[in-house]
Amino acid sequence: MIPLLHDFEGATVLVFGGGPVGARKARRFAREAEVFVVSPSFVDREFGSAELIRAAPEPDAVDQWLERTEPALVVAATDDETFNEAAEDAARARGTLVNRADRAGEREPGSVVVPATVREDPVVVSVATGATAPALSKYLRREFEETLAGSGEMARLCADLRSELKSRDVAPERRREIVTNVVNSPDVWTALRTGTSNCGQVIEDVLGEELSTGGDRS
Repeated sequence: MIPLLHDFEGATVLVFGGGPVGARKARRFAREAEVFVVSPSFVDREFGSAELIRAAPEPDAVDQWLERTEPALVVAATDDETFNEAAEDAARARGTLVNRADRAGEREPGSVVVPATVREDPVVVSVATGATAPALSKYLRREFEETLAGSGEMARLCADLRSELKSRDVAPERRREIVTNVVNSPDVWTALRTGTSNCGQVIEDVLGEELSTGGDRS
């Protein structure tokens, strides 16, 4: 299995199952997609901005829901294996991505796995163990949460700094060197994480040094 990132902005995700797993999946995808959750009942959990549809479709009616919503991804998260199988088959028949929340270990080719994820927008790091060790995924996610603190701010800083250096006609090789030095600077990381400095201040400092030395690295 090879990890990929998929942009669900403007897409639709159809979730079957209103239990804790369905709620978690709905929250995850509702960050970007329009999410519909179909279930006869819903747990007292947060479903994000998903639209909850109270219904109890039979397995042979799954395809009608796919035709109605035209999802980019189908999530089968009920506690009924027969229904989940029908949802998977209907999705595959339409060439639609499918995630079987009740399936661990070996999966059918083309399956989608939703990994443990840490976000420091725009930085995203995901951890998956092939459903063999969920506890390990959770542990590593907590580790990455600490490590990635400030990385979102650093990513925005790098993007803005590259643009500013390019506008000043700084040579590509020198731009890469400057940005690399910023990323590798413990002082910059500390400043961003503690709030003692922001992106604009760091860029001003870097540009001030670059202008004063004229790019001289000797």
